[in-house]
Amino acid sequence: MTDKASEKDDLLLRLRSFHSDYFPLHQQRFQDLVAQGQHPKTLFIGCSDSRLVPYLLTGTGPGELFIVRNVGAFVPPYDGSHGLHGTMAAVEFAVLNLKVERIIVCGHTHCGAIRAAYEGVPDEARNLKAWLKLADEAILPVQSSPEAHYRSEQRAVVLQLERLMEYPMVRRQVESGHLTLHGWHYVIEEGEIHVFDAQRGDFVPASQASNSGTGPYQAYVEHDGQILDL
Repeated sequence: MTDKASEKDDLLLRLRSFHSDYFPLHQQRFQDLVAQGQHPKTLFIGCSDSRLVPYLLTGTGPGELFIVRNVGAFVPPYDGSHGLHGTMAAVEFAVLNLKVERIIVCGHTHCGAIRAAYEGVPDEARNLKAWLKLADEAILPVQSSPEAHYRSEQRAVVLQLERLMEYPMVRRQVESGHLTLHGWHYVIEEGEIHVFDAQRGDFVPASQASNSGTGPYQAYVEHDGQILDL
């Protein structure tokens, strides 16, 4: 690639910038992570949406988060009824090998996965169609609408927390007090995380919450007071 062409290659320029500008300032940190290995305390399960940036939201850096992302931030059931998936392997690796102390499930507003679960996807997207079945229990029996999407996004987060508790290594660590679960709903337009408060059974803005959300989890209470067992 000629220099003139490379100047138009935005990704290449960003790679060069990382190597020349960012890395020298943090070189010792990266070398320590190689010499001592990674020891993240948090597994972050997030949606693949480009507007959700885990490091920005949590104020963390290299070596602090073990991240797995997928369409919708879904966790497949441990029983394998939906087939095998990298997310399942990541949960097991994080808990058994890395011995993380926290697992965060982070959904968000305007989620394309939840909208697609309501409105459908092209027949050609057969893998996506099968994947979205993981959201079925979070979908309301109503027409697609912004309000329905919002409520289903939150319901989906709680559903994934319940599924995590089906993983024997997760349940064992939670019940022994060595692992906490955190359900987050990122409201993009407000720049705020709403955390699931297990005691209240509802989502609370982080600016008003007393904790960042811990489990095990009880039935989810909707804003109108209706109790829903997912």
